[in-house]
Amino acid sequence: MRRFYRHRWLAVSTLLLLGFTFGMPLTAPLFAKAFPELARPMYRQDSFATLVLAHLSIVLLSGVIAVLGGVAAGLLVTRPAGRPFRSSLETVLAISQSFPPVAVLAVAVPLIGFGETPALIALVMYGVLPVAQGAIAGLSSIQPSILEIARGIGMDRWQILYRVELPLAAPVILAGVRTSVVINIGTAAIASTVGAKTLGLPIIVGLSGFNTAYVIQGALLVALLAIVADQLFDLLSQRWTPAVSAAPGARVETR
Repeated sequence: MRRFYRHRWLAVSTLLLLGFTFGMPLTAPLFAKAFPELARPMYRQDSFATLVLAHLSIVLLSGVIAVLGGVAAGLLVTRPAGRPFRSSLETVLAISQSFPPVAVLAVAVPLIGFGETPALIALVMYGVLPVAQGAIAGLSSIQPSILEIARGIGMDRWQILYRVELPLAAPVILAGVRTSVVINIGTAAIASTVGAKTLGLPIIVGLSGFNTAYVIQGALLVALLAIVADQLFDLLSQRWTPAVSAAPGARVETR
């Protein structure tokens, strides 16, 4: 019971997400009463469960690419050979995120065509910066004395990376991943403007047809999805941080 109370917001938001995902058609009378001027107050072109799954798939795929690219970039510029390129990398990543996703889609569609590919490009460009910043900050914050201890007990550079550096930097990297994923959950809605199936479909159809009910239905699920994802990352960070945090002078775990 105590554990449920600690994570009550995650439980509530998850129940609301599941409830609206599978039970949105049951709210049709409420939307009909709230918008009596609309002939079709409930979006029925696709099931909301299908849209949620499609939305999650594009966010997860772009998130995996952004995490791999961001962590790799962070590793590159925190190694002795790559440190001179750190400022250049940060500038390039900042420029990539400064482009609005809509502008990226407008450029990518004529070259690649409609579908998920241009949307993935836009989401990766928008999501890689927080991950890279988290990786750089986390890896750079490790005290040199800890690395010296690891070398002193006979670890090679790969063992130090996987057993010391990455575990100690994990909470900061996770914070960057959390920011990236939550932002992209909202940003992914615009992918429907180029033919990708996401929760942006009812929003775009609603805006083009002056149907506020459709907009509310799509936006509600996007918001709940972002809240659930944020709460899951919060739970993960709470469980991860105590396991890898160490007080000054504490023994480095090498198992």
